[in-house]
Amino acid sequence: MRRTLWLAVFAAALCGQIKTGPVVGDPVPEFAAPDQLGRTQTLKSIIGPKGAMLVFYRSADW
Repeated sequence: MRRTLWLAVFAAALCGQIKTGPVVGDPVPEFAAPDQLGRTQTLKSIIGPKGAMLVFYRSADW
């Protein structure tokens, strides 16, 4: 049963039915999110002359 479910999910991802995330080159949507100090940051507030690098970290403690 688990193997069949895994194969179904894998096949659906290959067929494009499951979006697994952005692709390199996709535009970044506008956002507003708190930083580690609680200040609200937006895309416009963090972008500099050379662009910006966004790092998303999801801990196992949720």
